[in-house]
Amino acid sequence: MTQVVPDRALVRALLQEQHPDLAGLSLTEVEGGWDNRQWRLGDQLAVRLPVSDRAPGLLQEEQDWLPTLATGLPLPVPVPLRQGAPSELFDRAWAIVRWVEGQPADRAAVTSTGAATVLARFLDALHRPAPVDAPVNPPRGLPLDQAGPVDGWFELIADHPYRHRLRDLWTAAVGAPAWTGPPLWLHGDLHPANVVTRAGCLAGVLDFGDLCAGDPAWDASAAWVLLPHGAAEPFFAAYPHTDDALVTRARGWAVLRALALIQVGQNGRHRLPGGKPTWEPAGYAALERVLDH
Repeated sequence: MTQVVPDRALVRALLQEQHPDLAGLSLTEVEGGWDNRQWRLGDQLAVRLPVSDRAPGLLQEEQDWLPTLATGLPLPVPVPLRQGAPSELFDRAWAIVRWVEGQPADRAAVTSTGAATVLARFLDALHRPAPVDAPVNPPRGLPLDQAGPVDGWFELIADHPYRHRLRDLWTAAVGAPAWTGPPLWLHGDLHPANVVTRAGCLAGVLDFGDLCAGDPAWDASAAWVLLPHGAAEPFFAAYPHTDDALVTRARGWAVLRALALIQVGQNGRHRLPGGKPTWEPAGYAALERVLDH
């Protein structure tokens, strides 16, 4: 994967070149990010520059769909406000978005059980029927039997005392009745680094680059991936698409998504490219919540 690493001077130059009315605002780099690097611009804006090979396409999906979808969402989201064009300074499109105040949940976890209702209302507002040209983003939103080989994921927890029980939860999820409703809009990547908190409460949702359409069970897996112990039950009580099959499918996705967090976290612990050390404990915490149901 090609990585282009912009610095503060480049961001300032891009602003002066294309958005000179904003170039005098304060500019502070934001730690983290996977496909995009971000700088806070003044108090209310942020600059996002794509740095991975796939990032320009993801950023374009946000530009195309998020301004409309953001209407009516009950939590702040980074709505695109202006576009940056490729130039001699930087050969990729970039964006200026609304700043969402808070701390990423992989560093300041969601601790309020009231977040269950907040998340359910957010997903209810987002999970509306998607048009036929909505993005498809495998395996997000697809039937669980299309997730591909999973043995390698479970090898990550070969020493975990409940690894067999977790594998059984995945197997049960694969066998659950499939989603029969229309494809719904999905965030596609609800994990702790993509939401922010304030005082333990869910305060905003970030990074809609994996936006897609499909089975809402994918997003509903956030009941275990994001929320604290004991919050999954009130989440599903408040979420209108809940039935036994959806809960079972969501739990299976939560297992697999927690394993993905653990892998990225382990890579970070071993100082491998793309690793995020804070994701490993977040992944194990999610597995514990999945088991406590």
